[in-house]
Amino acid sequence: MALRVAIFADETGWHTRQLQAALRARGAQGRCVDLADCRIDTGAAWHGLVIPGYGRELPDAAIVRGIAGGSFEQVTRRLGVLHALRELGVPVYNDARAIERSVDKAMTSQLLQAAGVPTPPTWCCESAAQARRLVMAEGAAGRALVLKPLFGSQGKGLQLVGAVDGGHRALPALEDGYGSVAYLQRFVPPRSDPGYDWRVLVVGGRAVAAMRRVSRHWVHNVAQGARCEPAPLGPGLAALATLAEDAARTLGMDYAGVDILPAAAPTALLVIEVNGVAAWQGLQKVTPFNIARALVDDLLDRRLARLRPQADTACRA
Repeated sequence: MALRVAIFADETGWHTRQLQAALRARGAQGRCVDLADCRIDTGAAWHGLVIPGYGRELPDAAIVRGIAGGSFEQVTRRLGVLHALRELGVPVYNDARAIERSVDKAMTSQLLQAAGVPTPPTWCCESAAQARRLVMAEGAAGRALVLKPLFGSQGKGLQLVGAVDGGHRALPALEDGYGSVAYLQRFVPPRSDPGYDWRVLVVGGRAVAAMRRVSRHWVHNVAQGARCEPAPLGPGLAALATLAEDAARTLGMDYAGVDILPAAAPTALLVIEVNGVAAWQGLQKVTPFNIARALVDDLLDRRLARLRPQADTACRA
């Protein structure tokens, strides 16, 4: 019987089609499911979960492609389904723990710092007064800070504060788009014009592809208009690959899109963000192999392979 893989996504499109095609190529079935449609029903089956399309059974594995935003309760419940699947022995790629570590930018920064992975100085607090004092102190030292939504992606909502364009830019109201939380990261000025950063894809603990995201704007996300350039991971970018692998391992990720900036020193590199539900359409345009196939191969050949000896032992018993 073909392996049945749930693709958890809040919307279908290019990425889900790529994953379904890669699963078909391996003889597996990929069904798109919205976590918002899953539920807990302790009377429906022994495991207490209802996953649309799977009846009283569970999928053999799951790939998380997207989790819709919502209230604190809604997001907690959706992540709870992923936690439950893991506890029931279903490989979830990436699982809820890894997603929680990466979607919360403050947790990402703290874990990277504690593990010794280079990342810019970062602050996160709920006190607007503390945040304003920090912005004033950094601005007086001639430095700018990047204010980011704690939960956000694609470069949306980023602002520079502190010493900006020869003047002082004050902290905006944190209630407007920031959930009354200040997440501030020291701005790293570009080393060239136009500036750039790297997006490195790590799969199964190994950096497999990278690109330079080039833009005249200080935000280098593709969604904000950055240009994608190939960056083959040869000997010249060995340090980049190692740093990306260290970041993914620190957050316990099966796969990750790691954003890395060149710092002031010629060889210095800083991890800016680690994405646990990373898009790869831009990267695919400058990458010679099929990324979705690499993700599916890692899920089937590494994650599911771990369970086969246990299943074989159970059958012999």
